[in-house]
Amino acid sequence: MKVSRIAAVGALTGSAVLVLSAPAFAHVSVQPEGAAAKGGYAVVDFKVPNERDDASTTKLEVSLPTDHPLASVMPQPIDGWEIDVTRSKLAKPIESHGEKISEAVTKVTWTATGKGIKAGYFQKFPLSIGALPEDTDELVFKAIQTYSNKEVVRWIEVPKDGEEEPENPAPVLTLSAASEDGHHGSGAADDASEESKAAPAAAESADSGDSSDTTARVLGIVGIVVGVLGTAYGVVASRRRTSTSA
Repeated sequence: MKVSRIAAVGALTGSAVLVLSAPAFAHVSVQPEGAAAKGGYAVVDFKVPNERDDASTTKLEVSLPTDHPLASVMPQPIDGWEIDVTRSKLAKPIESHGEKISEAVTKVTWTATGKGIKAGYFQKFPLSIGALPEDTDELVFKAIQTYSNKEVVRWIEVPKDGEEEPENPAPVLTLSAASEDGHHGSGAADDASEESKAAPAAAESADSGDSSDTTARVLGIVGIVVGVLGTAYGVVASRRRTSTSA
């Protein structure tokens, strides 16, 4: 009896833990693919899980921060989804790469052209964004998730340090420090830069190798000529000594 009671209590406790922890894993979130460094560019994924058993997620609206507007926002095409990008005039123009920008993307909307995200599945919605601000440690996005049964969930509550996570937290992107060498580009750009630096070095190395090859050949030919002359001189000298002796 004691064993069965302990087992029952354990099962109930485990169920309670699962129920309490489920919402923490079920909200819309945003994560970078790699690093999201201040002043640089990044590809970020909005992860959207379907929380309903009787409906699919058919629409996602993500509002971009207006206090730190992004000059460049480009969505990646996704099969089965139509994408709409909304641009708006900025209350205060920003400067990017020496140019003043008076409008920016303020919202991106994904609408399912098919069944959307089914129960038990999730979907990633990628965006390429930049240049990331240098005067903040995070960017807050607000997301609205719509289901096929017309239910709407607003993920717009801003989490605050030292407080419990709100019921419907907004996706927050944490920014990392800019690299010390001042480069803000992607890894691919850095690799390309390294390759461009390596090319002249390789060419110089090849030139150096060719030069060494040529020098070796010249010295070899000179050595052969000197050897032949030396042999000829020895033969002539030998004949002279022979004739003198006679």
